[in-house]
Amino acid sequence: MASPAAGGVVIVGSGLIGRSWAMLFASGGFKVKLYDIEQQQITNALENIRKEMKLMEQSGALKGSLSAQQQLALISGCGNLAEAVEGAMHIQECVPENLELKKKIFTHLDSIVDDSVILSSSTSCLLPSKLFGGLTHVKQCIVAHPVNPPYYVPLVELVPHPETAPTTMDRTHALMRKIGQSPVRVLKEIDGFVLNRLQYAIISEAWRLVEEGIVSPNDLDLVMSDGLGMRYAFIGPLETMHLNAEGMVSYCDRYSEGMKHVLNSFGSVPEFSGATVEKVNQDICMKVPDDPVHLAARRQWRDDCLMRLAKLKRQVQPQ
Repeated sequence: MASPAAGGVVIVGSGLIGRSWAMLFASGGFKVKLYDIEQQQITNALENIRKEMKLMEQSGALKGSLSAQQQLALISGCGNLAEAVEGAMHIQECVPENLELKKKIFTHLDSIVDDSVILSSSTSCLLPSKLFGGLTHVKQCIVAHPVNPPYYVPLVELVPHPETAPTTMDRTHALMRKIGQSPVRVLKEIDGFVLNRLQYAIISEAWRLVEEGIVSPNDLDLVMSDGLGMRYAFIGPLETMHLNAEGMVSYCDRYSEGMKHVLNSFGSVPEFSGATVEKVNQDICMKVPDDPVHLAARRQWRDDCLMRLAKLKRQVQPQ
């Protein structure tokens, strides 16, 4: 069996994101301690991880060079946080998205860690300045925001506190690369980080187009899934511009006036309420009813598709 990578990782919180991080770090050969406040939650999480890994091994989707059994041997539970963080080189917080709860966790961690461990939060929207302000070890603090489901979608947004040390960003970036993720450096904090700002811009215009009777909800989704989404699965909007003309300068010369004309016709931020909610819900529920069984089945189908797409992307990476 391959020896585990030096330095352990602690996952604080054993929910979906915490379990995903545990599997990712184990796939990279790291020893993982999974902490939660209740032993039963830890036990359930470890059993869930065992089942997931076995299934992924059977389907050929397991990450890393180790077998499922070898990876599972690297993951253990721990109900004592001070004991869990001993000797750790990276701590990944994954508790619910509540500022006071997360601050309480980081204040506690701040009092028991050394000067070398990285303190990282999985938050999707809380700013580092709000999370880490006033901590003694603030230079070691960073947000590492994964995308759901993290095991199949490799992007991780790295967002520093204004006082985060450059070495903290560099070490976290290198660690994410080592476990097969695709880290991006957000150079300074901003509401929504980068992914959600792009996502909300798309949602906002999608909503307006439906609200104004331009297109049906299902056809709107088709524009993304069978149009833009297919292209954006491989190249981003800036490279798309570059390829859709004779380079970026050519694109801007050719299309900037037309883009500005369309952009100036965009409306205000939607309310996401009232009749439009009912219309969108009605149309989408005809495709995917909103009961737990249908939603779970559709999420499973989505994750299977993402798993296959991730495989394809690895195969077609340019040399």
